[in-house]
Amino acid sequence: MHRFVLARGSVASVRCPACSHLDDKVVDSRQADDGTTIRRRRECLACGQRFTTFERLEEVPLVVLKRSGDRVPFDRSKIVEGIASAAKGRPVSDDAIAALAADLEDQLRLLGPEVTSEQIGLAVLERLRDLDQVAYVRFASVYKGFDDPADFQREVRLLTKATAPKRH
Repeated sequence: MHRFVLARGSVASVRCPACSHLDDKVVDSRQADDGTTIRRRRECLACGQRFTTFERLEEVPLVVLKRSGDRVPFDRSKIVEGIASAAKGRPVSDDAIAALAADLEDQLRLLGPEVTSEQIGLAVLERLRDLDQVAYVRFASVYKGFDDPADFQREVRLLTKATAPKRH
């Protein structure tokens, strides 16, 4: 969820810096130079004073509900570290890993302000399957807690059923 908030005051009202009146009108709006804020020129309806406000995007914090019941803030770097570890020595670039993690975070934000660690793990697996199948199996072995070689065989069998055969 994203919403615009004002750098000065709140969304509902902006107090005139000259007379403290709450009613104003927007005279001009444009995107600021950095592209992340909107600059608005306002005119106080009480005294006529013009002033500028800047609106910026405020992201609603994403919270992870762990299996233990704990709630912790979402940390994209943990996703990046996990994928990088699974993809170590594979032909997967840091940019591809960062893009996957960013896309994943965007996808998770659509689910609401709270997601489970299971939802995160499954989403990582789903995306790793398309990025690199060896990294997928490595990640799955840790995420699913493989205990013996049969677990690897089962996962590879599932992976080969779920993907189209390679063309030579």
